[in-house]
Amino acid sequence: MTGAPAPTAGADPTVVGPHLAVALGDDAWQDCRVTLIAGGKSNLTYRVDSPAGSLVLRRPPLGHVLPTAHDMVREHTVMSALAGTAVPVPRMLHLCIDREVLGQPFYVMELVEGPICREELPPGYADEPAQRREVGRGLVGVLADLHQVDPAAVGLGEFGRPAGYLERQVRRWSAQWEATRIDGHEQLDQLATDLAADVPTSQRYTVVHGDYRLDNTVLHPTEPGRIAAVLDWEMSTLGDPLADLGVLLGYWSQADDAGFRTDALVVPAATVLPGFPTRAEVAELYAERTGLDLTPLPWYAAFAAYKLAVVCAGIVARVRGGAMVGDGFDGIEQRIGPLVQIGRSTLADREL
Repeated sequence: MTGAPAPTAGADPTVVGPHLAVALGDDAWQDCRVTLIAGGKSNLTYRVDSPAGSLVLRRPPLGHVLPTAHDMVREHTVMSALAGTAVPVPRMLHLCIDREVLGQPFYVMELVEGPICREELPPGYADEPAQRREVGRGLVGVLADLHQVDPAAVGLGEFGRPAGYLERQVRRWSAQWEATRIDGHEQLDQLATDLAADVPTSQRYTVVHGDYRLDNTVLHPTEPGRIAAVLDWEMSTLGDPLADLGVLLGYWSQADDAGFRTDALVVPAATVLPGFPTRAEVAELYAERTGLDLTPLPWYAAFAAYKLAVVCAGIVARVRGGAMVGDGFDGIEQRIGPLVQIGRSTLADREL
């Protein structure tokens, strides 16, 4: 690399390079290039390239950061703890809590090669329905593996307060909605009331990811059905594992979806392609692996829709305030109403 590195919002290479050279013990990081990775709607993710190699840097969004919403230390802690378990995670390389460096804590981790499927599978990847079914099965399998990890055995016994998890989640997300409230979406208040009135009893407590879905994983580049890494652990804690399954189902579109289910799509879903399991099949696969009773699952799916609606509202508020950078924010506000419809209809009909 030659010439002065171009400024990058949130991760200036003239700051990142010298810091990594010291932290990683290699002066080759001094001369680095930092690129914002497209797709992140919350924490900012960058690729850092230098003669020493490539890695990934994660930091909170620019501007005002809600308390507990963008905790880099928690992300680093949970992925460090899960290294060596059946759950594939990137190798952690460095954690910086000194706000004088980039203005917020950040961490760096290895770059895991493989496709991240935000809108569709890459050309030539899992072209056959049987291969796509294996991708779906692999995604469910890793989630089940996560929920079978003993938190205490990997040093996460104090990672959260599992008792009362669901009740706190409803209160927390309602408070987050109040903190980022935007006009015209008061229907979120009624959905929150409905959810709070019918909170199920948790069957067990495990490590939960908090935002588990296809595009928060790296697929193995040559083995469809194998998950190379699970990313974006910013919402992880100890809690009810069915909350993770609810989130996965909330993003899991299928070919016969119509109306508000398609209007609510924040991330176009590859799961509509032939071969991918349906939502009901995903739930069945998960139940086979974990033995959990899925009778209350519609509540968890409705809660996932509510959370996503609140996330969308928060994104709209931050984009308007100039605190989020990158592309891909168009149409986010138009997803809020359909997400509320999904939540209310799922609660009423008890169907996924």
